[in-house]
Amino acid sequence: MAFDKVRIRFRKGGDLRLVSHHDLMRCFERMLRRAALPFRSTSGFHPKPRLVFALSLPLGVVGCQEVAELELEQPVEPREIHARLARQAPAGLEILEVRRVDPKAGAHVRRATYRITLPADRCAGLSERIAKLLAADHCWVERTRPRCRRYDLRPYLDQIRLEPDALEIDLLVTPTGGARAEEVLQLLGLGDLLSSGVILERTRLELQDETSNLDSLPVPVPMPVPESLVDSGTGMGTGTGTGS
Repeated sequence: MAFDKVRIRFRKGGDLRLVSHHDLMRCFERMLRRAALPFRSTSGFHPKPRLVFALSLPLGVVGCQEVAELELEQPVEPREIHARLARQAPAGLEILEVRRVDPKAGAHVRRATYRITLPADRCAGLSERIAKLLAADHCWVERTRPRCRRYDLRPYLDQIRLEPDALEIDLLVTPTGGARAEEVLQLLGLGDLLSSGVILERTRLELQDETSNLDSLPVPVPMPVPESLVDSGTGMGTGTGTGS
């Protein structure tokens, strides 16, 4: 059946950054119903709007340019959708843009950019640690959720930019997964910033169909864990660090 499709960009901040992805989906569903938009629904006993988020946002992280795609039963002008959703949005959720896309399009994320403000006393020696991390061939980290495993973060780490008062991290995203910004911060000796209350922001999601330089970006290839890093009893490594 023919249908229309729009891509929504929004900001999730303030106290709403503490709302889980599942609750965000429920929030959007209520907004869509209150806005009286002719959205398409899934089949089954509990139909839901055909709304897909490009990449779930970790709890506590501010999303500056988040992306969701909505299927509609009939065409509605993007500016009308924008206005209706904005009227129903709770505090902390801002609708930034709505535009029509090809119904066959998909919001596939290629790269995500994260930013964190740095206290002045945490910049000493940071440039050297960044250079060392980017020069490493491998960077094995231990992940405890959703299951314990050891993986090579380096193929997913694209760039790190040090500004006078902030740090920006570009991470590549693949259909099989990617790295986490907090893992990069741990490797740089900055992991305690998040527990001390410094807020991490995801400033940009770069989509495949909106990127003109896809060929210039490396394709991450997951590396198997070397046997020397695997504990024979548990199948897990025993530490976290970088390799070169």
